[in-house]
Formats: sequence, structure tokens, C-alpha cells
Amino acid sequence: MNSFRGWTRPGPVPPGADSMPEVGADETLDFLSGHFRIFQLRDGHRYSTDDVLTAWYGTTWCPRAETVLDLGSGIGSVALVAAWRLPGARFVTVEAQEQSVALARKSIAFNGLGDRMDVRLGDFRDTAVIAERERFDLVLGSPPYFPIGSGVEGDHPQKVACRFELRGDVGDYCTVAVRHLAPGGVFACVFPQPDGQRERVEAGAAAAGLAILRSRPVVLREGAAPLLALYALARATDLPDAVRARPWIEPALTIRLADGAVHPEYQAVKLAFGFPP
Repeated sequence: MNSFRGWTRPGPVPPGADSMPEVGADETLDFLSGHFRIFQLRDGHRYSTDDVLTAWYGTTWCPRAETVLDLGSGIGSVALVAAWRLPGARFVTVEAQEQSVALARKSIAFNGLGDRMDVRLGDFRDTAVIAERERFDLVLGSPPYFPIGSGVEGDHPQKVACRFELRGDVGDYCTVAVRHLAPGGVFACVFPQPDGQRERVEAGAAAAGLAILRSRPVVLREGAAPLLALYALARATDLPDAVRARPWIEPALTIRLADGAVHPEYQAVKLAFGFPP
């Protein structure tokens, strides 16, 4: 399908589009960016606004990245959107759930990205998974939001690991990101906004030696308080004192208007990662 309600899908047509891919009975194959598609479990973790915004924000503020690391990469949604926006970049993704890695590899094959993506099964905190010498221009992460036991964990193990801190928290993401950032590199992530959650990002960043360059609150519906925030961070020693002292907080990005329609700015954001507005 090259168009959607009069909108033409941009970008390359992946090799998988020329044949009928095998989709498991418990899977779906869904559009993600342009002609890129993603395999997902029908009842498992599915990509969300959080994922696509992480990829959009990171590639917006690090548009010349040639090497990208995606921590806790799940089914590959963040890396796939970033790969669509950074056609010359090479990627390493790290995910601990075998089922999610298997789905990511299917999506990578469908989209013809096998020569650009190194998908690794493991816990990114394990120093054997990412070599000490490996450096990346851009590190991406969509950390789990909640400590274990702080809420209803869900009905699918894939969902639980994406929401709850089974294998580290935002501080661990910061620690591994700074270890593998190239000079001048950027770490982009998403995290909840209310109830002291920004302070968790600030504390994790400071402990790791990162500084927040800029952040942007995300309002899910017009008139509501921000529930999420996007962050772009860099190694503190890479930045002048004036930048570290006053990180820029952008105006909020609103996803939907009060009547439920997509906000005009988010329509433009969706177009920027190849999805119909």
C-alpha cells in the first residue's frame, strides 16, 4: 500500500514488501515508518507513542549519527524508526527477552536492514554484551518506568519487563549510555514526568556523569498535565558550564486536542517519522 487517504508513503520500499511474509497466528505485521513494518505479538507488548517519540527526539537532536546503540530495545520499534530517519547509520540493539529479539529480527529482515543492525540478546548491564571499546554517536533508551511492586504488573511477561524495572532503572541506562558515548554523543530517552520522576532522571544522569541538554514534556491530551518527558543528554565534560547550569526545557508537545483529534504539531511529528498524520 503506497498511499493512505491521499498521503504517499515516503522512503524506501523494503524487500519484504514484495512477498507475503509469514505472520504467526499470535502476531501482527504493522506499518511503522513509511514502508517499514514491524512484527508484534497480538497480545504482548506493542510499540507506543513513547517509542516513536524517543526515536524522533534522538534523531532530531543528533541528526548526523553514524553509530547508534539502542538499550533495552524490545521488539525493535525505537531502532527501526531511527534507522528509517538515519539511512546511513549502523546500529547495535540489546534486549534480554528472547521472544522480543526474535520479533525484532523478523522485522529487520522484512525491512532489509540486516547489514546495518547487530541485534544482541542479553542484559545491557553485562559488560560482556557491549565491548568496552565500542562507542556510539547516539544512544537511545525507553526505560521501564516503575519499581517492582509499585503497580499492577500486567498479564504478559513481555509487557511486565517493558513497564517495570526487572533489569535496572533509568540510572542504569545512564550509566551504560555514558560508558559507550562517543565524544560529543547524545543519549536520548523518555521517562514519566509527574511525582518526582524528573528527579530520578536528574539523579541518574548526575551519578553517571551526564548532563541534560534539553527536555520536552509530553501532554497526551490538551488541558491535561504532562505525563511523559523526552530528554537529550550528553557527557557533562563535553559541555560548557553555562549549558550544564541551564538545561533547556522546551514547550510541551501535545498529542491530542481536547476533542480527541490529533494535535497539528503531532501530525507534523508523525510525518517526520513516516507515519500518516
